[in-house]
Amino acid sequence: MRVVIAEDSALLRQGIVLLLRDASIDVVDAVEDGEALLRSVAEHRPDVCVIDVRMPPTFVDEGLRAALVIRNRWPETGVLVLSQYVEQSYAVDLIESATSGVGYLLKDRVSDADEFVDGLQRVRAGETVLDPEVVKQMLARSRRQDPMATLSPRERDVLAAMAEGRSNTGIAKELFIGSAAVEKHIRSIFVKFGLHPEDGEHRRVLAVLRYLGA
Repeated sequence: MRVVIAEDSALLRQGIVLLLRDASIDVVDAVEDGEALLRSVAEHRPDVCVIDVRMPPTFVDEGLRAALVIRNRWPETGVLVLSQYVEQSYAVDLIESATSGVGYLLKDRVSDADEFVDGLQRVRAGETVLDPEVVKQMLARSRRQDPMATLSPRERDVLAAMAEGRSNTGIAKELFIGSAAVEKHIRSIFVKFGLHPEDGEHRRVLAVLRYLGA
């Protein structure tokens, strides 16, 4: 297996090189920033890249952005992100960019060298390797972004009745609640869906469309 490493810390970069070579893995290059990583992948066409998230020059998300470029230009190259941080939006983009050959591990949670090498080999084999904490944070982000997940059970009932074309009076009879309660639940649905008063009567239609789309 041919591997390129991208890590800005010289000490950690060299440590990963030694660890992988001890495991009989061919480290063809080790670089410290995203631009050098892309040049190296173009030159060496490795099986897998091990990439840190935050590298020069801004130390924000250069590694993950480079990983997305690699998955687009060289989809046959696996990507294993090794970081101290979970960059949720880019992590989702990375995993959605391919159904195989990607991984995201947290440095502080890799308990031993064998575990790391095993993750690398699984990525090369086309598997998706994710630290449980990464999965947890991605799911939390997904719930925050999904308005349907924020609705209470009663609000879901009201919205389902709206989708059936029932009026407020009809919803009240169907659910055995008062008209005032129906209006309260509908206002709450509009707020959670980001539908504003200026949308007028279209709010009801838009809410139903989102329900049906979900």
